[in-house]
Amino acid sequence: MDSLDPTHSPSAATRALFRLRFRLGALFGWDDPARKRAVPECTETTLRTRLPDDLRGSAEKSSRRSGGRFVPLYRTDEEWATEISNDTVHGVLQLGWVEQGEGRYRAQMGVYVKPRGLLGEMYMMLIGPFRHLIVYPALMRQIGRAWRTRDIAKTTDGGTSPATPPSRPRRMRPRAAAGS
Repeated sequence: MDSLDPTHSPSAATRALFRLRFRLGALFGWDDPARKRAVPECTETTLRTRLPDDLRGSAEKSSRRSGGRFVPLYRTDEEWATEISNDTVHGVLQLGWVEQGEGRYRAQMGVYVKPRGLLGEMYMMLIGPFRHLIVYPALMRQIGRAWRTRDIAKTTDGGTSPATPPSRPRRMRPRAAAGS
Protein backbone atom coordinates (compact mmCIF):
# COMPACT_ATOMS: atom_id res chain seq x y z
CA MET A 1 0.00 0.00 0.00
CA ASP A 2 1.83 3.05 -1.26
CA SER A 3 -0.74 5.71 -0.53
CA LEU A 4 -3.60 6.51 1.75
CA ASP A 5 -6.35 8.92 0.88
CA PRO A 6 -9.20 8.55 3.35
CA THR A 7 -11.42 10.81 1.25
CA HIS A 8 -11.44 8.00 -1.35
CA SER A 9 -11.91 5.13 1.10
CA PRO A 10 -14.25 2.32 0.08
CA SER A 11 -16.14 3.10 3.31
CA ALA A 12 -18.77 5.80 2.76
CA ALA A 13 -18.76 6.63 6.48
CA THR A 14 -14.97 7.07 6.51
CA ARG A 15 -15.09 9.26 3.39
CA ALA A 16 -17.79 11.43 4.95
CA LEU A 17 -15.93 11.80 8.27
CA PHE A 18 -12.64 12.79 6.62
CA ARG A 19 -14.31 15.16 4.17
CA LEU A 20 -16.10 16.82 7.08
CA ARG A 21 -12.84 17.07 9.05
CA PHE A 22 -10.92 18.52 6.11
CA ARG A 23 -13.70 21.04 5.41
CA LEU A 24 -13.65 22.14 9.06
CA GLY A 25 -9.86 22.35 8.87
CA ALA A 26 -10.09 24.60 5.81
CA LEU A 27 -12.78 26.75 7.41
CA PHE A 28 -10.84 27.27 10.66
CA GLY A 29 -7.36 27.29 9.11
CA TRP A 30 -6.17 24.16 10.95
CA ASP A 31 -4.55 22.49 7.94
CA ASP A 32 -2.43 25.16 6.22
CA PRO A 33 0.36 23.08 4.59
CA ALA A 34 2.65 26.10 4.32
CA ARG A 35 2.73 26.44 8.10
CA LYS A 36 5.43 24.33 9.71
CA ARG A 37 4.50 23.15 13.20
CA ALA A 38 6.91 21.55 15.64
CA VAL A 39 6.04 18.06 16.81
CA PRO A 40 4.52 18.59 20.29
CA GLU A 41 7.23 18.69 22.98
CA CYS A 42 9.98 18.65 20.29
CA THR A 43 11.80 21.04 17.99
CA GLU A 44 11.51 19.02 14.75
CA THR A 45 8.62 19.66 12.37
CA THR A 46 8.71 16.11 11.00
CA LEU A 47 9.83 12.73 12.26
CA ARG A 48 11.65 12.20 8.96
CA THR A 49 14.72 13.83 10.53
CA ARG A 50 14.91 10.99 13.07
CA LEU A 51 14.99 8.20 10.50
CA PRO A 52 18.21 6.23 10.05
CA ASP A 53 19.98 6.75 6.73
CA ASP A 54 18.75 3.47 5.22
CA LEU A 55 15.10 4.55 5.59
CA ARG A 56 15.45 8.19 4.50
CA GLY A 57 13.93 8.67 1.09
CA SER A 58 12.51 5.14 0.99
CA ALA A 59 8.93 6.38 0.69
CA GLU A 60 9.61 9.09 -1.86
CA LYS A 61 10.22 6.66 -4.72
CA SER A 62 6.82 4.99 -4.58
CA SER A 63 4.63 7.28 -2.52
CA ARG A 64 3.08 10.68 -2.74
CA ARG A 65 1.22 12.91 -0.35
CA SER A 66 -1.94 11.05 0.43
CA GLY A 67 -5.13 13.01 0.48
CA GLY A 68 -2.94 16.11 0.39
CA ARG A 69 -2.40 15.87 4.15
CA PHE A 70 -0.57 12.64 5.00
CA VAL A 71 3.14 12.68 4.14
CA PRO A 72 4.93 9.32 3.73
CA LEU A 73 7.85 8.84 6.16
CA TYR A 74 9.39 5.54 5.06
CA ARG A 75 8.61 2.30 3.29
CA THR A 76 10.07 -1.19 3.32
CA ASP A 77 8.59 -4.37 1.90
CA GLU A 78 6.99 -5.10 5.28
CA GLU A 79 6.28 -1.69 6.73
CA TRP A 80 5.02 1.75 5.74
CA ALA A 81 4.54 4.90 7.78
CA THR A 82 3.02 8.27 7.04
CA GLU A 83 2.58 11.38 9.17
CA ILE A 84 0.12 14.22 9.43
CA SER A 85 0.64 17.56 11.12
CA ASN A 86 -1.94 20.27 11.63
CA ASP A 87 -3.23 22.59 14.35
CA THR A 88 -5.06 19.77 16.15
CA VAL A 89 -2.52 16.91 16.16
CA HIS A 90 0.76 15.49 14.97
CA GLY A 91 0.19 11.85 14.10
CA VAL A 92 1.85 8.83 12.53
CA LEU A 93 0.10 5.88 10.92
CA GLN A 94 2.26 2.76 10.67
CA LEU A 95 1.25 -0.35 8.74
CA GLY A 96 3.29 -3.52 8.95
CA TRP A 97 3.32 -7.24 8.31
CA VAL A 98 4.15 -9.29 11.39
CA GLU A 99 5.49 -12.80 10.88
CA GLN A 100 3.28 -15.48 12.44
CA GLY A 101 5.52 -18.46 11.72
CA GLU A 102 5.55 -20.98 8.90
CA GLY A 103 5.79 -18.15 6.35
CA ARG A 104 2.48 -16.57 7.38
CA TYR A 105 2.01 -12.88 8.17
CA ARG A 106 -0.74 -10.69 9.58
CA ALA A 107 -1.34 -6.99 9.14
CA GLN A 108 -0.76 -4.71 12.09
CA MET A 109 -1.57 -1.04 12.34
CA GLY A 110 -0.27 1.49 14.82
CA VAL A 111 -1.58 5.02 15.21
CA TYR A 112 0.52 7.40 17.28
CA VAL A 113 -0.95 10.81 18.06
CA LYS A 114 0.23 13.82 20.02
CA PRO A 115 -2.56 16.39 20.46
CA ARG A 116 -1.70 20.07 20.14
CA GLY A 117 -2.92 21.85 23.25
CA LEU A 118 -6.49 22.02 24.49
CA LEU A 119 -7.91 22.12 20.94
CA GLY A 120 -6.11 18.89 20.08
CA GLU A 121 -7.15 17.16 23.30
CA MET A 122 -10.80 18.10 22.79
CA TYR A 123 -10.61 17.09 19.14
CA MET A 124 -9.16 13.65 20.00
CA MET A 125 -11.80 13.08 22.66
CA LEU A 126 -14.56 14.01 20.22
CA ILE A 127 -13.36 11.80 17.35
CA GLY A 128 -12.34 8.80 19.51
CA PRO A 129 -15.49 6.73 18.99
CA PHE A 130 -15.49 7.43 15.23
CA ARG A 131 -11.83 6.39 14.91
CA HIS A 132 -12.29 3.11 16.76
CA LEU A 133 -15.72 2.10 15.45
CA ILE A 134 -15.61 3.36 11.85
CA VAL A 135 -12.24 4.58 10.53
CA TYR A 136 -9.79 1.94 11.83
CA PRO A 137 -11.93 -1.11 10.94
CA ALA A 138 -12.54 0.33 7.45
CA LEU A 139 -8.82 0.99 7.01
CA MET A 140 -7.94 -2.57 8.00
CA ARG A 141 -10.50 -3.90 5.49
CA GLN A 142 -8.95 -1.63 2.82
CA ILE A 143 -5.49 -2.98 3.64
CA GLY A 144 -6.79 -6.55 3.47
CA ARG A 145 -8.31 -5.92 0.04
CA ALA A 146 -5.05 -4.38 -1.21
CA TRP A 147 -3.09 -7.38 0.09
CA ARG A 148 -5.47 -9.89 -1.53
CA THR A 149 -5.33 -7.98 -4.84
CA ARG A 150 -1.54 -8.06 -4.63
CA ASP A 151 -1.66 -11.81 -3.94
CA ILE A 152 -3.88 -12.49 -6.94
CA ALA A 153 -1.56 -10.50 -9.20
CA LYS A 154 1.52 -12.30 -7.84
CA THR A 155 0.08 -15.81 -8.08
CA THR A 156 -1.20 -15.30 -11.63
CA ASP A 157 2.20 -14.07 -12.85
CA GLY A 158 4.23 -16.74 -11.02
CA GLY A 159 5.15 -14.56 -8.03
CA THR A 160 5.64 -15.51 -4.42
CA SER A 161 3.23 -17.23 -2.07
CA PRO A 162 0.21 -15.12 -1.03
CA ALA A 163 1.18 -15.34 2.64
CA THR A 164 4.76 -14.17 2.16
CA PRO A 165 5.79 -10.52 1.79
CA PRO A 166 8.51 -9.71 -0.76
CA SER A 167 12.05 -10.75 0.08
CA ARG A 168 13.77 -7.39 0.55
CA PRO A 169 15.76 -7.04 3.77
CA ARG A 170 13.43 -6.55 6.70
CA ARG A 171 13.49 -3.62 9.08
CA MET A 172 10.60 -3.60 11.50
CA ARG A 173 11.23 -0.51 13.63
CA PRO A 174 12.95 2.75 12.80
CA ARG A 175 15.24 4.05 15.50
CA ALA A 176 13.78 7.17 17.11
CA ALA A 177 15.12 9.64 19.59
CA ALA A 178 13.81 9.55 23.13
CA GLY A 179 10.47 11.24 23.74
CA SER A 180 8.89 10.16 20.48
